[in-house]
Amino acid sequence: MNPDSSSNLPASAALHDFSLWSLFFNADTIVKAVMLGLILASIVTWTVGLAKALQLRAASQRLKLALDQVRRHADTLSRIETDAAQTPLAAFASAALQESALSQGLPADGIKERLAAQLGRVEAAAGRQMNRGTGMLATIGSTAPFVGLFGTVWGIMNSFVGISKLQASSFAVVAPGIAEALLATALGLFAAIPAVVIYNLFARAVAGYRALLAQGATDILNLVSRELDRSHAP
Repeated sequence: MNPDSSSNLPASAALHDFSLWSLFFNADTIVKAVMLGLILASIVTWTVGLAKALQLRAASQRLKLALDQVRRHADTLSRIETDAAQTPLAAFASAALQESALSQGLPADGIKERLAAQLGRVEAAAGRQMNRGTGMLATIGSTAPFVGLFGTVWGIMNSFVGISKLQASSFAVVAPGIAEALLATALGLFAAIPAVVIYNLFARAVAGYRALLAQGATDILNLVSRELDRSHAP
């Protein structure tokens, strides 16, 4: 009859606690630092995701309301600047007023070209401001799996060093170290997958926001173009 295999194992190996909490606290210092970094990255991912979601939703709603109000009621740049306050439309109107004042008396075609370039710069700045912070999600999504893999490789390497020191090749002896190492990979995926998903969602949402900005810039440019054509008409 085969003897019980557990009788040949060290007591610490046979009684090792394989809970996540125990695996974390029993891990090597470097592996533990990797785990803490990945946990922090996961917290940053969800914090940035929630904050940007609220910011993007509020900004899109304000911009949609301002666009609707401008198309219904606003007929001058000054009124747009007032009615669409706290939205990029106000910045568009301000840029248009400034360019119109600087170009007073000049040909209409040149004014339209300079105004289009100025509105493009304002639009790009507003888009970059809304996109700010999402690059961190892309960084976490692309690097977290490799950071977790580094922790796993380091932990497994320590397990093999422990085998050589104990001169024991039993799987039960190395199982705790391997489990601790694999936990780092799991945390890397836990941090990376939500970051990638949230980043892709924001990429589409920001693209929609940029489309609203383009509509606003077009409306401002059309308003100025009509005013210029009226003023230069026979």
